[in-house]
Amino acid sequence: MWLLNSSIGKKVVMSVTGLFLILFLTFHMSMNLVAIFSAEGYNMICEFLGANWYALVGTAVIAGGAALHILYAFWLTYINRRARGNNRYAVVSKPKTVEWASQNMLVLGIIIVLGLCMHMWDFWAKMQLNELTGLFPDVNPHDGYALIVEKFSSPIATVCYLIWFVAIWFHLTHGFWSALHTLGWNNKTWLARWKCIANIFTTVICLGFAVVAIYFGFIA
Repeated sequence: MWLLNSSIGKKVVMSVTGLFLILFLTFHMSMNLVAIFSAEGYNMICEFLGANWYALVGTAVIAGGAALHILYAFWLTYINRRARGNNRYAVVSKPKTVEWASQNMLVLGIIIVLGLCMHMWDFWAKMQLNELTGLFPDVNPHDGYALIVEKFSSPIATVCYLIWFVAIWFHLTHGFWSALHTLGWNNKTWLARWKCIANIFTTVICLGFAVVAIYFGFIA
């Protein structure tokens, strides 16, 4: 199967799953902003996206997309390093056109995965998983607002989340247009446009997340 055996196929999987995850981040950021304006409104969303069958199906799809994206990222990195062999240790000058993010996607990816694990423990485990299993009997799985207030009452936790958002920004600004390039939108005119759109769209997403963390961490 060409998706498994060819480098282009692997990149297509990376691109499709990456764009899918960007859509999810857009929704997640929009949902989080509600918490700034209405605790009741945010908790209504949390209850709607609890342990209902449609929420569980959605969670499984998102988890599958994230797992594929992460596994293929490590797979491609391993293949590229093996192909270069000992040459990867040679000191070479980097072209000015090569972005810093593209040279450090693996490091950024690792930071993002660690941040994802932190976020899953802080919120998903205490909400959807808790509703299913009762893992945290003293925590109301539908009171996401209380969890936000509690988490960002710690300046250290707030700073950790902000660092995570910065890593996501660097990862997405390169990954967004790179995915579209892989899928065929790669002529000079549209590639320049997609890079601009990627920077703007990614900045909006990450700023939205950061605003929530800063508001509950340092203002509210």
